[in-house]
Amino acid sequence: MYRDNTKVIKIGDRLIGGGNPILIQSMTNVPTEDVARCVEQILRLEAVGCDIIRCTVPNMEAAKAISKIKEQIHIPLVADIHFDYKMAIAAIENGADKIRINPGNIGSKENVKAVVDVAKAHNIPIRVGVNSGSLEKELVAKYGGVTAQGIVESALDKVHMIEECDYDNIVISIKSSDVMMCVKAHEELAGKTIYPLHVGITEAGTILSGNIKSSIGLGIILNQGIGDTVRVSLTGDPVEEIKSAKLILRTLGLRKGGIEVVSCPTCGRTKIDLIGLANQVENMVADIPLNIKVAVMGCAVNGPGEAKEADIGIAGGIGEGLLIKKGEIIKKVPEHLLLETLRQELLNWNSEQ
Repeated sequence: MYRDNTKVIKIGDRLIGGGNPILIQSMTNVPTEDVARCVEQILRLEAVGCDIIRCTVPNMEAAKAISKIKEQIHIPLVADIHFDYKMAIAAIENGADKIRINPGNIGSKENVKAVVDVAKAHNIPIRVGVNSGSLEKELVAKYGGVTAQGIVESALDKVHMIEECDYDNIVISIKSSDVMMCVKAHEELAGKTIYPLHVGITEAGTILSGNIKSSIGLGIILNQGIGDTVRVSLTGDPVEEIKSAKLILRTLGLRKGGIEVVSCPTCGRTKIDLIGLANQVENMVADIPLNIKVAVMGCAVNGPGEAKEADIGIAGGIGEGLLIKKGEIIKKVPEHLLLETLRQELLNWNSEQ
């Protein structure tokens, strides 16, 4: 597996690469210089399982805010830099645990070396990021358009720029909004580098389309053993990115822990608000640290049989519902107490096993 053999890189107090667990990233979408709002958002992301957070640094005020933000959060902070190498230097000097740059758009080789020298002095990694949308004209012409090969060549060119400055504390990120191009690029890059890869489908879209694109693309990439950190890029609350990334990793068997909720698709036999109930259950179990499967079924007739592969479940009927464990009916409860009954069972789960 590629990820078992990538170089181990330290980001704050976290390790990636070399077979370490795949870490989930997100990015704040409020102004970095608004420290209070930025910290509030990061703490919400931490609460749902974010491992690494990235903040944009477009100006000196944002760079100086890095140190104030870091005092109040508990996960590594990555500074996202575009165009101005001075912002990269300032972000590092203000405590960024890692910087994300495209060495091709921050100016001359002297500028790149200046950034690398400061990163080296602080011993923090540089994430080399290349997106299909920013592919150099020369590579577009060489390959007859934007292609996976061009993206990979561009990324490796940028990596060589860092290496020529005698530094190899590097993470690589190549992204495209074209799902299959992104997959192909990762497959090609993985065989050509030892550096850890941050994977994601960029500009994936809204909650619906973004989740579908990300699930397909990341599922293919991650299942091949490629990827050391991951971000699900969604147009919306970044909390949704973390929830989606956790579910993708759990579905692929790449992360354990957390309750998996399964629910039936509803049919004419459904006599309760199953859609509302399933959403309530999913929200309720988000912060309960159990590694079990919970079923939410809409039919008291078929529910117990359909839920037999779950550790525990509930099934609705007319005015009442069933509590089920391993396919066996434990008790009947009034419909309005179904959710609370399940919650109490989950809270007492370890003591009853």
